[in-house]
Amino acid sequence: MSKLGQVILSSRPLSWVNTAFPFAAGYLLTTREIDLTFVLGTLYFLVPYNLAMYGINDVFDYESDMRNPRKGGVEGAVLSRSMHRITLVSAAVTNIPFLVYLVIVGSPLSWLVLAVSVFAVIAYSAPKLRFKERPFVDSLTSSTHFVSPAVYGLVLAGAVFTPGLWAILAAFFLWGIASHAFGAVQDIVADREGGIASIATVIGGRQTVRFAFFAYVLGGILMLFTGWPGPLAALLALPYAFSVLPFWSISDADAERANAGWKRFLYLNFATGFLVTMLLIWYVLISA
Repeated sequence: MSKLGQVILSSRPLSWVNTAFPFAAGYLLTTREIDLTFVLGTLYFLVPYNLAMYGINDVFDYESDMRNPRKGGVEGAVLSRSMHRITLVSAAVTNIPFLVYLVIVGSPLSWLVLAVSVFAVIAYSAPKLRFKERPFVDSLTSSTHFVSPAVYGLVLAGAVFTPGLWAILAAFFLWGIASHAFGAVQDIVADREGGIASIATVIGGRQTVRFAFFAYVLGGILMLFTGWPGPLAALLALPYAFSVLPFWSISDADAERANAGWKRFLYLNFATGFLVTMLLIWYVLISA
C-alpha cells in the first residue's frame, strides 16, 4: 500500500461519519443554515480529527497492534515504523489550519470545548498521558471523542442548553462509554501481552460486556426525557444492547470472539445514523 493509503487507513474511514455527523447536526439544527463554518467544521471532524485520533493511536500502539490479529484493515492499520513520523506530521499539518479558522470564528466558550476535544484526542494515546491505559478513564475519554464535536457544534452556533438537550448529550455519552468498553473486550489478550491496561483487562470481559449492556440501556432511558420525536430514539439503543448479549458470559481467554459483535456494531452505526437523520429531519419540520 502507498504511504498515502496507509495514512488514510490509519484514520479509520469507516468511522469518519461518527465524529462529523454530531458536529454537523448540532451546528445545523441551531443555525438552520449552511455557511462556511458549517462546511469547514464538518470537514475537520470528518477527516483531520480522525487522522489525529486514530493516527496517534496507531503510532504509539504499534507494539500491541503487531500482536493483534484484527489489526491491518478497516479496524485499524498496523503502521510500519517508517510511517510513524509521516503519520504524526500528516495529523499536525491537516489539523492546524482548520483549528486556526475555528478559533478565529469562535468564542471563548467554544475555544474551551474545542480544547477539551483536541486534548482528549491526544491524551488518549500519547506517551506520558496515555488515558487509554487508565481503566474507566479510557472509556470516558473515548466517549468524549464523539460527544465533544456535538457539544462544540452547539456552542459554536450559540445553542441554548435545555434539560432535553442535556438528556440527549448524556445519552450519547453513555452510548460512547458502552461502545468503547465493549470494543475493549476483543483486545484483552493482545493488550495484556502488550502490557496495556484497559477497562476490560482490569474488570474482565464478562463484567465489561455487562457494563456496556447497562450503559446502552440507561442511554435509551434518558432519551425518553427529551422532546418529541426524541423518545423514539430510545428504541435505537435496543439493537446495541441486544448485540452485546451473546457475549454476556464471555471468558477472558475467549475474548477475541467479541470481534464478531464489534464488526456488527460498526455496521449497526450506519443503520442507526440513518434513522437518527430521519428523526432530525422530522424534528426540523415540526419545529420550523
